[in-house]
Amino acid sequence: MRADSFKERIVSITAAQKGAIRVALTKTTDSAELAFQEAERLSLIDREKAIDAYKKAIKLRPAYPDAFVALARVQSETGDLEEAERAIASARKLRPAFAEASAVLGRIYKDLGQEEKAIAAFDRAISEGKGFQPEALAGLGLLYKEKAEGFGGAGEFDAEQVNYAEAAKYLRRSVKQISGAPDAVVIYQLLGLVYERIQNYQEAIDIYEEFLRIFPDSSDATAIRSFIVQLKKQSTNDQ
Repeated sequence: MRADSFKERIVSITAAQKGAIRVALTKTTDSAELAFQEAERLSLIDREKAIDAYKKAIKLRPAYPDAFVALARVQSETGDLEEAERAIASARKLRPAFAEASAVLGRIYKDLGQEEKAIAAFDRAISEGKGFQPEALAGLGLLYKEKAEGFGGAGEFDAEQVNYAEAAKYLRRSVKQISGAPDAVVIYQLLGLVYERIQNYQEAIDIYEEFLRIFPDSSDATAIRSFIVQLKKQSTNDQ
């Protein structure tokens, strides 16, 4: 858990725990941690300033793997993929088994068009996270979705279907792990779209209905309801 002006605290939560969980936080005067928190705020509004703030945090605390990973995220978003890759390498030197770093590296390789390296990095992230790594699972899902679209555009329809099935498998696992987190809004819709593409209309309907149960007030809710109506009609017509 992170909160501005407080020390980071890691608390293990079991599957049996439900409801509100109280976590006591302690104020921090650590200049590196404060610089990191400032960078996190800036990453939402000014990426270049965020990069400078992450670098400041690293200068103040050279052995700061979380700052290197966060720096890599922002650098990849600005298109500086080589610098992002170097930042991940620095993080991994400090923490060799670092699932988040491997997931970010997978995204970097994917953006560089290095598909096999991306798959290997995502797989490593999942292994390092002992099966729990929704970012890497989503990354694999997107990668296979894009592969499917490429095969479809080339008229290789059997390969298209195989890769859509792989995409659905990984996106389904990702959405189960992040549940009601904000990032799930996008993953649910991608998963529904993939099921539509492979004409698995009932699965698409189920995913969209689950989305509405979890995010009833989402700005996308009206469109999702429309998708469900259309899919039910399509499913009936195909019978």
